[in-house]
This record gives sequence, C-alpha cells and structure tokens, in this order.
Amino acid sequence: MSRLTIANLATATFDCTFGRGCNGVCCRNGRPPIYPDEVARIDSVLPDLLPELRPAARQAVERAGYVSKRRKAGQPAARVVEGWCVFFNRGCTLHALGAREGDRFRYKPAVCAFFPLAKDGRDRWYVLQSGYEGEVWKLPCLEPSASDIPAAVSLAEEIALVESFEVDP
Repeated sequence: MSRLTIANLATATFDCTFGRGCNGVCCRNGRPPIYPDEVARIDSVLPDLLPELRPAARQAVERAGYVSKRRKAGQPAARVVEGWCVFFNRGCTLHALGAREGDRFRYKPAVCAFFPLAKDGRDRWYVLQSGYEGEVWKLPCLEPSASDIPAAVSLAEEIALVESFEVDP
C-alpha cells in the first residue's frame, strides 16, 4: 500500500503501450528538465550511450552536449534533435541502459522516470489523465477509456520511486 497521496489514484487507469502500438510519442519534442545529480549520472555513462543514439542525435551531443539552453522547472532541459529527445532511439536509451544494469530508472531524468505521475499547481501528486486537471496532452495512454488497468497496479514501481523521494522514512 502506498504511503504517497495521489489525488486520483483510486479512479485513474494506465497502460503503457510502448512497443504495442505506441512509438514513444511522449519523447516527441520531449524536453525533460535534467537536475545536476542526473547530469552526473548521465555523464558517467555517456561513452556507453553515444553508440546507441540516433546518428543525428549523436552528432548533436558530441558537438553541443545533451543539455540545451532551454530551461524547464528552473533546470536545463534535454536537447531535441529532429523532433525527438536526443536519448530516444526506438525507445529511451537511458531506460534501456539502466534496465540492462537492473534498474530501468537509474539514468532517466526524474520527470521521465515518474511519468505519468505529476504534481499539480498545489504541489499534489496525481496520475496524468486526459481531461483531469485540464490535461491537454493527447497521448493514448492518458485516455482513461483506453485501459481498464488501475494505475495503482500498473504504476506500482513509479509510485515506489516517487515515494523514495517524497516520503520520509
């Protein structure tokens, strides 16, 4: 049972269909904020990541880095190349590298690892859902009628990850 309060967890549904009909649209123009500790983790594996990036993304990262001049949530954001986050190549390369090492969240920026959990303007957690809290992002996985899987079940690992950051032991 989660110790984290998530406003709509009792009614939200979610099923990530990446690889089963979704091509990773959440990474399209994705510019997640990247915090200093995340930069350090990514930097530590960048030589391993470079060969896994799309050719244009690799060139951009080698030329100008993976952090753009844009800022989100007060932090520098990931660079986008050809309309996709530089780390996207038929899936998230940060996710894939972490999964090979036993922790799919290890190298991902927090906002990506927590997805589709987010905070509202009053600093309360909720599950992104079409129409909830004015959500306008049109992703199939955010459409409540697209799945009957309770978010509390499908997002158990993401909820546990957020708890590890948010809830005092």
